[in-house]
Order: sequence, then C-alpha cells, then structure tokens
Amino acid sequence: MELFKPMDLTSNQKQPVDELAEKVRCLIIGSGPAGYTAAIYAARANLNPVLYTGLQMGGQLTTTTDVENFPGYPDGVTGHEMMEDFKKQAEKFGTDIRFGIATDVNFSGTKHRVIFDENKIVEADAVIIATGATARYLGLEAEKKYEGMGVSACATCDGFFYKKKDVAVVGGGDTAAEEATYLAGLCNKVYLIVRRNVLRASKAMQEKVMKTPNIEILWEHQAVDLYGENGVEGAVLVKKKGTPQEEIVKIKIDGFFLAIGHEPNSEVFKKFLVTDEVGYIITTPGTSKTNIPGVFAAGDVQDPHYRQAVTAAASGCMAAIDAERYLSKL
Repeated sequence: MELFKPMDLTSNQKQPVDELAEKVRCLIIGSGPAGYTAAIYAARANLNPVLYTGLQMGGQLTTTTDVENFPGYPDGVTGHEMMEDFKKQAEKFGTDIRFGIATDVNFSGTKHRVIFDENKIVEADAVIIATGATARYLGLEAEKKYEGMGVSACATCDGFFYKKKDVAVVGGGDTAAEEATYLAGLCNKVYLIVRRNVLRASKAMQEKVMKTPNIEILWEHQAVDLYGENGVEGAVLVKKKGTPQEEIVKIKIDGFFLAIGHEPNSEVFKKFLVTDEVGYIITTPGTSKTNIPGVFAAGDVQDPHYRQAVTAAASGCMAAIDAERYLSKL
C-alpha cells in the first residue's frame, strides 16, 4: 500500500522521503476553539503538542464580528480577537504552532502519519483532528460582500444582534426550521425562503414553524442578491424561477441567515476514519475517540448538532485528556 498519493514534481520539489518524517508525541490539526483548547491542555500535560492551523487560522469564528455568548467575555469580543487570545494561551504553555494544511494521512499503523502541504511528513503517537466544518453558501457575490454585515450561517451565534428586526432564513430542512423558530423568538419577523413548495424538515419541526405567527414562508423562492449601503438592507428573490410565472420579489431585511447545511472538513481522513453519511467523524459517545486507537476528533468536524465555540472548546479539552491517557499507556 502506498503511503501517499503520487505527486507532480517540479525541478525544485522532491518526493517526500518516509525516513525523514518528523516524530512528535501529539499532533493537533486545526486552530479553532477545539484545536487551541486541545493544545492548551496537551501542552500543560507535557505532551509537547505540534499544531497545524489549516488554511483558516482561527477557524470559522474569525469570520464572525462580535461574540457575546462565550463565558469570560462580559463585554463581548470579536471572533478574531478571541482566537488570538486562545492562540497566545496555547503558545504560552509551549505549543508549537505552524501554518499548514493536511493533504494526506496514513493511520494504518501504530504511528500515525500526516502529510502537510504535500511535502512535510509528521509521524505522531496521537493525533487530534479539529478541522471544523464549513457552512454551505449559495455562492452569491453579495454573501462575501456582506459577510459580518448582515450575512450569517449561525442563528444561535448572531441572532441576538437582530432583536426586534426583520430577517430571512434560507433553507427547508430541520436546520432551517430550527433557526427560523429560534430567530422568531428574538426578531420582529422571519422570512423562511424555501426553494421548493414543501419543507424537508420533520413533521414536528414543520408544525412548529407553521404555528409561529411571525414566520412567513416564501414558497418556491430563491435568493439571487442582497443590497444595502453599510450592511444588508434587503434581499432580491426570484419566485418560481425558470417558469412562465417567474417573478422578481424584494424583501426588506436586516439579517440574512444561511441554513442549508455544513460540510465537515473530514475528506482527507475518510479512508481511515468512520464518518456518517454527511462526513462528520463518528466518535465513541462521551469521548473523542475515533475507530482508530490514538486518533481523536474534536469540535465541529464531529459535531452535527451544536456547532458552538463553547462546545468545540469543551470537546478539545476532552480530546487532549483522552490523548494524554492513551499516551500514558504506550
């Protein structure tokens, strides 16, 4: 079995040599709340952790403006500042933090090998995967333009900022129904933008949506643009797109919430780790243990339900403790 997939080599790029793999005790992949918390605990346990940040240093939280629901920040904090605090604390206790992306792995032996950026091999006794999940977006240019200025993929995180205002939620499944009903308890009005003429949500969630008076379902509508001067002020929708009855509709809103799912960043690990049908890494209930001894998962990459900074941090703690106990028996 080949350890790594063949790579295209340029004149100044050499094929990785297995014997040159760097040996570490504890390797952490990912730098959000889960990864940094795991690093803090692992470093304090003298595991000498090496943490690779991934492409988005600090994870999804760095795309959030104000965070007001994380304990210890009574005046709130920006997501970027909070992750900088986590990073400094991890470094304070000796975590070796590096920028790099995991591009291949081999978990078939007792030593776990991970290749970063297609040319750096690290061999670890224990690996903590904290690569997070990426929210699905519609792909509109306006989503990038208004990121942190009215566009959000987490109602629980950002809903408070839209108290007494009008917002829209895109989606027709359980997540969209849950987010719409949550926002309905805070906001003046919630538009639920549904592409089809039915909801995919469970019957219980559908009934909950239907019984909530300030939720208006816009059936067979698709969002095509957003507008506003200093943030989202409205959305442009197309009703019955592609039919003779096609119609342009504009709604005035202050917040635009995406609830069309998340993609766990687990693809590179799937050939060795058991995942669910979406791709979330499956862990032994109550632990961070995966199906491979010595490989642990924490944060949103294994959490399809909560996806909060505080729960990610808690699972990072669990993963470091599980890793320390595993290593103590080697």
